[in-house]
Amino acid sequence: MENTRNLAERTPRSERKRQDSFGMFDGYDSCSEESTSSSSSEDSEDEVPSIPASLPIIKNNGQVYTYPDGKAGMATCEMCGMVGVRDAFYSKTKRFCSVSCSRSYSSNSKKASIMARLQGKPPTKKAKVLQKQPLMAKLAAYAQYQASQQQQNLAKSKAGESHIPVECFDWGRYICSNNLVGAPVSCFKHVPMGMCWGDLAEGVRVEVLNSDTNLSTKVYWIAGIVKLAGFKALLRYEGFDNDTIRDFWCNLCVPEIHPVGWCASSGKPLVPPKSIQNKYSNWKAFLVKRLTGAKTLPPDFAAKVHENMQFPFKKLMRVEVVDKTHLCRTRVALVEQVIGGRLRLVYEESSDDFWCHMYSPLIHAIGWSRSIGHRFKRSDVSKKIDGQVDAPAPLFSKVKDVDQSGEWFKDGMKLEAIDPLNLSAICVATVRKVLADGYLMIAIDGSEAADGSDWFCYHSTSPSIFPAGFCGINNIELTPPRGMIGRWVTIANQTSNVTLSMVKLIIMLWMIY
Repeated sequence: MENTRNLAERTPRSERKRQDSFGMFDGYDSCSEESTSSSSSEDSEDEVPSIPASLPIIKNNGQVYTYPDGKAGMATCEMCGMVGVRDAFYSKTKRFCSVSCSRSYSSNSKKASIMARLQGKPPTKKAKVLQKQPLMAKLAAYAQYQASQQQQNLAKSKAGESHIPVECFDWGRYICSNNLVGAPVSCFKHVPMGMCWGDLAEGVRVEVLNSDTNLSTKVYWIAGIVKLAGFKALLRYEGFDNDTIRDFWCNLCVPEIHPVGWCASSGKPLVPPKSIQNKYSNWKAFLVKRLTGAKTLPPDFAAKVHENMQFPFKKLMRVEVVDKTHLCRTRVALVEQVIGGRLRLVYEESSDDFWCHMYSPLIHAIGWSRSIGHRFKRSDVSKKIDGQVDAPAPLFSKVKDVDQSGEWFKDGMKLEAIDPLNLSAICVATVRKVLADGYLMIAIDGSEAADGSDWFCYHSTSPSIFPAGFCGINNIELTPPRGMIGRWVTIANQTSNVTLSMVKLIIMLWMIY
């Protein structure tokens, strides 16, 4: 930094001013030089390259003309794009439809020369002018542009890219303005970094990009974590003490976050923010004092982030998933996207898609339905398309093994269950079918479809089913069957089902698990 400053001081002020002046005056000089040649540009022999005769014809007022090629029949004004009879055009070369267009072309030539100078481009013998293209050329170019855009959008869609902004909600402003507390990442064991977030805490120092600088190159500075909210952290550059003016929120899992010492090992410059660059005369001594005893990220933090962002599910893997049109059955779906452990699934032989987590109990390995006796919609596809593979069984979340040899669920038993179509309601329900491996088909009393298409599969260890009376002892509202308002005893008597054994069975399962 001192070398940079000294270098600027050694450069004479008059010389710096002269360099700037030369750049500006050169532009005006070129303008005056071009004025003579460009003013007569309409008489130039430099013709616009002829357009191929294979382009479409033009129909105008019932008359048919060949596409204007600037040589015979029709002509196109290079300034305004108007199409007309060539013999009626202005100038020897018939490049302009009127004197005004010729002069406008000359004026634009001057402007183009000045812009080239300001942009640091070398002046050319004849400045190029942004000409208005003929109508058919415009239409052809626009059609080509639309086609290219469609191809790009299709390619992005296939690659799994999204046009939706990655983050459209300002978490930092929301948390700070309302003095809220974000749940730590370590509370979420199913998300990336959920099992290794313990190294992050307030006071931890990191090296980040210095945004408070006038330098054209990337420079870095040390910042401390002031507040944590999930993956987000409120950072403050070292040297600002209690001043919050330059505080900023950042996602700690982005590549721009590094442990202290990364700049030294990578040869990157540490430069203090310009707002406080004169606050201390010896920044090295300041940093040594501030960082003594401080904590930073582990050296392998970036590697951990990269490792945690790798997911076992891949695109074109086949799974069995609940059919959202008939909850009682499953069908084959393809994995189209994997983002953060969440899967975008598309039903086979359909365009319907939906999202779920890779640990969701709604998805299973191919063959799961047959193995437990669950209803399954067979596909008309005789064989897998190239690239499609069945997702390996170990990728799916495993349920607890249960002992079904003793007292167990039976068809017709009553219980309380969360309605899968209304998750805020606990309803009176019935066991409609006992499957293998502890799975049950449950129906909500009073709203059951005649064909059983709304039965839903719950595992016996699911936290979504409860014994009769659970809502009563916990003072939770229970949704009774439609048209029936009464106590559980009345409901049990009216349906001729004994629920006492059901209560004992579920309580026993809770005590075991």
